[in-house]
Amino acid sequence: MARALHKLSDLKVRSFKTGRHSDGGGLYLRVSGSGGKSWSFMYNRHGERREMGLGPYPAISLAAARKLAMEHRETVASGRTPSNRTVDDDIEPTFAEVVEMFLGAMEDQWSNPKHRAQWRMTLGPAYCKPLLKMRVAEISLDDVLRVLKPQWTKKPETASRLRGRIERVLAFAKVRGWRAGENPAQWRGNLDAILPPRAKLTRGHMAAMPYATLPEFVAKLRETKTVSAQALEFAILTGARSGEVLGAMWTEIDLDAALWVIPAHRMKARREHRVPLTGTVMAILSPLYEMRLSEYVFPGARAGRPMSDMTLTQLMRRMGETATVHGMRSALRDWAGDETAFPREVAEGALAHVVGNATERAYRRSDALEKRRALLEAWAGYLEASSGTNVVKLANLQNV
Repeated sequence: MARALHKLSDLKVRSFKTGRHSDGGGLYLRVSGSGGKSWSFMYNRHGERREMGLGPYPAISLAAARKLAMEHRETVASGRTPSNRTVDDDIEPTFAEVVEMFLGAMEDQWSNPKHRAQWRMTLGPAYCKPLLKMRVAEISLDDVLRVLKPQWTKKPETASRLRGRIERVLAFAKVRGWRAGENPAQWRGNLDAILPPRAKLTRGHMAAMPYATLPEFVAKLRETKTVSAQALEFAILTGARSGEVLGAMWTEIDLDAALWVIPAHRMKARREHRVPLTGTVMAILSPLYEMRLSEYVFPGARAGRPMSDMTLTQLMRRMGETATVHGMRSALRDWAGDETAFPREVAEGALAHVVGNATERAYRRSDALEKRRALLEAWAGYLEASSGTNVVKLANLQNV
């Protein structure tokens, strides 16, 4: 029995959210987590399931996508392999259209919403405006330099990431058959002969607060008495990243064992991370658990959603601080190295950093949970110091 065709409608296509939606006959609409939409055609060739992109929606309408899918079905039926093409063989997609297709293929693999938003922002008008309307086949070295040069010395970290992202989009276009020749955004043997290496530039690290000033800051934070202030203190006490904190769910937390288990898909290193919860942290969580109205530990204003990623940053700005939330992790690491005798691997483990080579990690299966608990308890004790107290010296504190 032939499979049903034309399952979709223009109304459905416009209203679909995240996921892959079939129109029948191998034609699919893919909707990324950020809302970007693109068409793809799936077919079998020599017993192997294959997928090819047809272009972004709405640049390619439902009717146009169906026309392409019909032509590809006829090609497959005749025993030939369909070629990558858009509605018109003579019209290559623009850089903006290829960006949409690339993100549509990749975004669902990125669990961090902030990461997805950064890719979309840097490849959009904010940095790539000169490229957006260009046919992807026409983009040259000079065009890439026109985008990179204004940022290269002013924002080296951003510029380096931007270069890598442009390179990946153009590589995607080449594989799809829309470009030929060398990649003009490639670094080695190309841009490295024109632009100074990033290592020789001033690197943009996350602004950190000196740990000596943190006790006073935490005392000031507790006077705020808001959920966002509790979330920020929770981040400082646990050494976790802001995305891990704001996405924390009650199902991840065992209050009886005083343990927070962050699943691998929410971690930067894609490895499950166990966070010991100190008495100070438990004092924050217990009342929140009693009055919980959401699955999220720190719920946002919208029902069923976590607190916004910018909430903690805005809180710090209102308090007159220029440091970043991520910089609090640096303060913890500096304190552990300068003021305590905890081993390096314990301090790095508290920050969920991967330590040692693959062989070392294979032999070391334990995550030193109780040693990390002792470290974070000492950190919490240090932060309890009032602003008028001298820095607490814990250099003689031994491993537990």
